[in-house]
Amino acid sequence: MTPAQKEKLVKLAQSLIGKPYKYGAKPEEAPNFFDCSSFTQYVFKQIGIELPRSTIEQASCGKEVDLSQLEVGDLIFVRGKYGHYNPTFPQGIGHVGIYVGNQEVIHAASERIKEKPIIENGKVIKSSLEDFIKTRAPLVIIKRF
Repeated sequence: MTPAQKEKLVKLAQSLIGKPYKYGAKPEEAPNFFDCSSFTQYVFKQIGIELPRSTIEQASCGKEVDLSQLEVGDLIFVRGKYGHYNPTFPQGIGHVGIYVGNQEVIHAASERIKEKPIIENGKVIKSSLEDFIKTRAPLVIIKRF
């Protein structure tokens, strides 16, 4: 990702803070509604990078990087409460956010009420990197595109 793409990505992600969360939001519902993976897919598409639709598919692409090497634009995948599983990620992946620098992550977040998929109070938010990982642990993988 070029420096210009990174700058555009951060500005766009910041401009979407407050947009409502919708479980299973479809790409055509953007930029009015997002779930976590449709948010990352939409933002990356605006800078010319195509991503698959789901978190587990997105985590299967790109280059793996270590937390100590984090850069603006990296996608951070965590298990969350309800991970999706496959042989590559047996621990599950349930949530993704975009690292925007300054130890901050922007992501489409929700609160689950009782059992899935009853969700309310969701929106695109900015969280500290520490809080993003801690409240949705464990950290599964970080990918760079």
